[in-house]
Amino acid sequence: MSFIVEKEIAGKTLKIETGKMARLAAGAVTIQYGDTIVLATVATKELSASRGFLPLLVEYKEKSASVGKIPGGFYKREGRPTTKEILTMRLVDRSIRPLFHKSFCSEIQVIILVLSADQENDPDVLAMIGASSAIAVAGLPFCGPVGSVRVGRINGEFVLNPTLEQLETSDINLVVSGTYDAINMVEAGANEVDESVMTQAILWAHEQIRTIIEMQKELMRKCNVSFPEEIAEEVCVEQENFYKTLQNKYSSQIEKNVQIHKKHDRSLAQKEHFSQIKLDLIGEEVSEENEEKETFLKNAFQKLTKEIVRKLITRGKRVDGRGLKDIRNITSEVGLIPRTHGSSLFTRGETQSLVNVTLGTSSDKQVIDGLHPEYHKRFILHYNFPPFCVGEVGFMRGPGRREIGHGALAERALEAVMPDNERFPYTVRLVSDILESNGSSSMASVCGGTLSMMDAGVPIKKPVGGIAMGLVKEGNNFYILSDILGLEDHLGDMDFKVAGTQRGITALQMDIKITGINRQILEQALSQAREGRMHILREMMKAISRPRKEISKYAPRVVRLKIDPEKIALVIGPGGKNIRSIQDTTGAKVDVENDGVITVYCPKKDGALKAKEMIETLTEDLKVGKIYEGKVTSIKDFGAFVEIAPGLEGLVHVSELENSFVQNVNDSVKVGDKISVKVLAIDDQNRVKLSKRAVEGPTSSEENKSEEDKGAETIVVENSSNEDNSEPPRRQNNHRNHKKHYNRHKRNRHHKK
Repeated sequence: MSFIVEKEIAGKTLKIETGKMARLAAGAVTIQYGDTIVLATVATKELSASRGFLPLLVEYKEKSASVGKIPGGFYKREGRPTTKEILTMRLVDRSIRPLFHKSFCSEIQVIILVLSADQENDPDVLAMIGASSAIAVAGLPFCGPVGSVRVGRINGEFVLNPTLEQLETSDINLVVSGTYDAINMVEAGANEVDESVMTQAILWAHEQIRTIIEMQKELMRKCNVSFPEEIAEEVCVEQENFYKTLQNKYSSQIEKNVQIHKKHDRSLAQKEHFSQIKLDLIGEEVSEENEEKETFLKNAFQKLTKEIVRKLITRGKRVDGRGLKDIRNITSEVGLIPRTHGSSLFTRGETQSLVNVTLGTSSDKQVIDGLHPEYHKRFILHYNFPPFCVGEVGFMRGPGRREIGHGALAERALEAVMPDNERFPYTVRLVSDILESNGSSSMASVCGGTLSMMDAGVPIKKPVGGIAMGLVKEGNNFYILSDILGLEDHLGDMDFKVAGTQRGITALQMDIKITGINRQILEQALSQAREGRMHILREMMKAISRPRKEISKYAPRVVRLKIDPEKIALVIGPGGKNIRSIQDTTGAKVDVENDGVITVYCPKKDGALKAKEMIETLTEDLKVGKIYEGKVTSIKDFGAFVEIAPGLEGLVHVSELENSFVQNVNDSVKVGDKISVKVLAIDDQNRVKLSKRAVEGPTSSEENKSEEDKGAETIVVENSSNEDNSEPPRRQNNHRNHKKHYNRHKRNRHHKK
């Protein structure tokens, strides 16, 4: 039997249905909004013992069939997750993970399939709602339901669940999740939006979320299910005994160790201290019983460490000696990698990011082919987190979900200040390699990315800085931490990353480990984050204050020009002959767009300018009296044909080769010679008459000629029309006309023989 709930949300019907599909799963629902439909399922597997963390795995899959497409590639089936799929998995995971009861000891798998996508409503928000709804109808121990919405802002007005088209003109792209009483997940990109506006948008989103939560509660009532009360966690007597012993005998030393400022020294001291405690309380004997005792001791040690760190924070003291608002020491360096197009090393405390920039051509753009209409990305940021950055040994098998997520956040933060393609027609790729990590490496990537782009000469609109905020909440009291350490992230209640310019926010990401936060916490966190961001930006500007005026000598040079779209064929030539000739001659790469915009990329500036000149020569109307550089392509008894542009030839008559008499054309020029010629005339058949001697200048005898004689030698352009001869006729099929001219002379010579 199926159960359905429906509600109009932002002018469209949101429909949640269960009991029709995937009935063997613990919980399964379909969510429909417009013509976008997702199937969300949840399944569980009991575990014999707690793993010390919630074993939750979220999978999200976009089916090509949902938009009537067949997957590309040899196998013609969906493969490994795309970046978009991974980011959606993270959105779902971050929304539901904090809400499972701590006592729940089962493996949980959430699988979400996109069944239909209307290319108007993004399935990601529906996936988030679907995951919560599936958990709800499954009756798992969950502090929900949780609702999710997307918010845009167009002309100063908030828009609920904007379409893809609306997002193009929106200055906010905000996704918010929360329970009925609190917000627990935020992900946003923005165009330098003020903190007060962002706060309003988040709170407005939470108001809309409550409607979606009520729908899920109605569905639960129809299914006759409810969330079970939290199961009291079984108290392990032996673990409690260890905890009390540690508290009474070792707490002072633990407190001393956690306040060691350097991460490596602190970790080493804690390990050595735990080893000594283990020796005192368990002994050296190796046995299964002692291994179990060691697990209980380790849990008790971690619990006491967490309490001590949080207690210090409530007293306004952090483990590295800073106050709650203090930012770690910052150093920046640019231009340290000689062969990259731009580079920076950004260090904040014990977090360090090395960022390099590569400038590419338009052909280097990334093609994104997913459920939405295909598009191209000209700004790319990749984030790498090698194991040595935290002093560990590990496999390097390509980017994981965390690296994809952190890279996307940093990319979103910097994308808002990128120059448009007209001003800076390069594809820009940033690579952030984290060399040290002790809190907020994604925000270090933002800062390092800004510095490296300015070093590369990318004319960004404004510098962007980033900071990670933390939270410790004890009862009704809360404490906001600026620039958190890895330990504070691990033992705290919030990881709130805020990136932006001096003017406003460009990206925001919030993860909560408690059930949610209220307005007061949100406003204070954003306000304190702004203070910290301004300090970080001032420190960054000590290394470089504005983008360099010149790009690296190793970066390709770019020249852009606009031609009449009707002349594109002249640039390309028959079978691409002309454009190949330009590229082979200059070493440049030429990209021609349908609207007549031509972009020339070349490793050297001279090559780019030469290619531009050749294109202009091809596409401009020939002007009588102008001098062109040409190449001799063939020699006849009556003169030489000279190619003054790819596919465009003119005739230099034997009388126009030299100032003196020429008996044999080969005495003056040979095939392959490069010569300068002047356009003397263009006849009514668009045949071009050229002169070599007019460029070289007259002889002394010619200089003595009278002005009348000179006037008699003036070439008059033949034109059968009544148009002014000062305007050269438009060229059409010049190459073909020259061929006819050549063939006619060839036939005449044959008949004479």
